[in-house]
Amino acid sequence: MGKQFFQLEGEKHASGARTGVVQTAHGRFSTPVFMPVGTAASVRALTPRDLEEAGASIILCNMLHCFLHPAYEAITTFKGLHRFMGWKGAILTDSGGFQIFSLSPLKKITRDGALFTSFIDGTKHFFTPEKVLEIQAALGTDIAMVLDDCTPYPISAEKARESMELTLHWARRSRALSLSGSMRVFAIIQGSIYPDLREACAGVLVGLDFDGYAIGGLSVGEPRDKMFETVELLGRLLPGDKPRYLMGVGTPEEILHAVSHGIDMFDCVMPTRNARNGCLFTRFGKMNIKNTRFKNDPVPPDETCGCYTCRNFSRAYLRHLFLSGEILASMLNSCHNIYFYLDIMKKIRQAIRANAFEGLKKTMLEELKSEAFN
Repeated sequence: MGKQFFQLEGEKHASGARTGVVQTAHGRFSTPVFMPVGTAASVRALTPRDLEEAGASIILCNMLHCFLHPAYEAITTFKGLHRFMGWKGAILTDSGGFQIFSLSPLKKITRDGALFTSFIDGTKHFFTPEKVLEIQAALGTDIAMVLDDCTPYPISAEKARESMELTLHWARRSRALSLSGSMRVFAIIQGSIYPDLREACAGVLVGLDFDGYAIGGLSVGEPRDKMFETVELLGRLLPGDKPRYLMGVGTPEEILHAVSHGIDMFDCVMPTRNARNGCLFTRFGKMNIKNTRFKNDPVPPDETCGCYTCRNFSRAYLRHLFLSGEILASMLNSCHNIYFYLDIMKKIRQAIRANAFEGLKKTMLEELKSEAFN
């Protein structure tokens, strides 16, 4: 690609938090970064213009959803997702391992690959590690994820080890695959909540020298302290010159904690899913816009927020839209929540560069615990 894929900015800070720049074929983005989730080639209720205006520079799409939907043929005809969905920035595609684990009604996992039935139309499919990367290459993604075996919680150490070893077997096969083009490939570290398994998995994957490393298998029901312990452990073990991605996490509080342990990339459906259910994120905690107290409230959701929604609309109007079942409710609520998440990341990056992250983290965590809307 002619330019270094990932480059750290400045020296490592005492807090463990760090900033960097990732260069892709579709532009660069600064880390730590939050990726809005556009599962089936669309971030729900938002246009690419909305995302750009909110400050998004990379989004996440899901390979499995895009492949199973009838539009897959059209996506390949358009030479990939970017042109098909009108998005000019970078795209990361998930491999679908979690969706096979969580959504497929019937599945059989072997060393050869994953046999499963589509959760869309019931058709049968067999995915190998090689096929998963080949599909992502056809989608024109900038960052692809290898196929992994995602375990539930709770799970025994023995079963978690078997799953981790399968993930490593698939990762080795993925690493051996030769693909042309500019697509970068991340491996996924598994091992449930067992530190020895996570350490062993990370050691093997780092030795295979992938472009980046993701922490998978969290936010599946485990206690939050176990999630934090796993993130802290891997933050110490993973190489500093590669991006670190915490998959499917999470709340602003969880992101702040993970950033302090050197995590660079995040994604979660929480901002848009909550928006569609009338829940808005603010600096003083969550706001249930359905609440009667907002019936005649003339102020915006968050008076310190610079998003389009907060610049133009009141809590009373947003409540009216939601209770009336208007599509505009999802659009304006999603616009606010995505902006809120991206603005948090912007403030985090600024604070890290100013060596002031720990102070920002403390202030944000105190404000997010506020009882203002409870």
